[in-house]
Amino acid sequence: MRERLVVVGNGMAAHRLLERLHAKAPDRWAITVLGAEAWPNYNRILLSAVLAGDKGADAIMETDAAWFAQRGIVFQPGCRANRIDRARQAVIDDVGREFPYDRLVLATGSDPVLLPLPGANLPEVMTFRDLADVDRLIAATKTARRAVVIGGGLLGLEAASGLQARGLAVTVVHLMGHLMERQLDADAGACLRRDLERREIAFALSASTVAIEGDGHVEGVRLADGRVLAADLVVMAVGIRPTTALAREAGLDIGRGIVVDDSLATSDPAIFALGECAEHRGQTYGLVAPAWAQAAVLAARLAGEVAHYRGSIVGTNLKVAGVSVFSAGIIDAAADDEDLLYADPTAGLYRRIILRDGRVAGAILVGDTVDGGWLFDLIREGRTVGALREALALGRDLARAAA
Repeated sequence: MRERLVVVGNGMAAHRLLERLHAKAPDRWAITVLGAEAWPNYNRILLSAVLAGDKGADAIMETDAAWFAQRGIVFQPGCRANRIDRARQAVIDDVGREFPYDRLVLATGSDPVLLPLPGANLPEVMTFRDLADVDRLIAATKTARRAVVIGGGLLGLEAASGLQARGLAVTVVHLMGHLMERQLDADAGACLRRDLERREIAFALSASTVAIEGDGHVEGVRLADGRVLAADLVVMAVGIRPTTALAREAGLDIGRGIVVDDSLATSDPAIFALGECAEHRGQTYGLVAPAWAQAAVLAARLAGEVAHYRGSIVGTNLKVAGVSVFSAGIIDAAADDEDLLYADPTAGLYRRIILRDGRVAGAILVGDTVDGGWLFDLIREGRTVGALREALALGRDLARAAA
């Protein structure tokens, strides 16, 4: 008789785990997947394309009922896990159904951070995190004309771009002095801002939101400096928080996320966690690549192999509201580092390579990211760049010629 594996969550991390585990050990586990959303798995990276109207929801789906059936996986859509009974090894959903397990995987993802502002409960204040959010935003654009997006990180900029594509006048309010400060330095952030301004997105930087104003409906956003930005739609995109309530109530060790070891096991050896909800060696990740790396390790372990997750070097290579952006490694140079820089503000190009001890320690590209994968490999491998050093700033072709 096959052992029972229950997976709570049906996002991109869970989907990759199921793919890898089926490839390695298709007959080892009797698998049940509990998905809180009504849809099968979809590509969250493409939510901005759905918001902008470039793709329909069907185009971003990665699985359907047949996908699960063909692999012998029991899929429970719209099933919200409510409690874990560790003594009886069962998950109980919000209508009282029980799902017994021999091993349990938590892939609960993360929740959007909501600012506790006056007016935050008005009906036109929304988040941008899942397909339900996108449906609500698209419906709102049928009557809204002016939107304020709070947050100048990746999600905020994608929301702004999607709303602008729907014909709304959009202003992004960001607490920091430049955009995407976790991935970009100030000059790269300024380059990105100029590109987005050319796409008719406005910005209020170094700006703190103190209230959302309106009598029953959103009418504006008040900033700490006294300005009021007119708006009839507000999107909060100020960050994410690992979804840990289920694990916390079950008594598992919790830091910022669900604490896991190098095998992705929690403090209960029968329960694992991966993706945005997991905290490994004090680090949580909000990107897809680390989740996929974790999925590969966990699939190997569940297949009976020896595998360990040692952490991920984070790299971002994507389009932000139509502008190509790459960032990996460190974004601020120390006093002894070498800084290689090329910038062409008119063309919207920015390239910065940081060398430490003769190795590429960080890279930022805006506008032209064709070298992103190559630079990421150099950072990950940690090898000395030798004769490539001076040519790195100008591009891979020149670097090859110099080698």
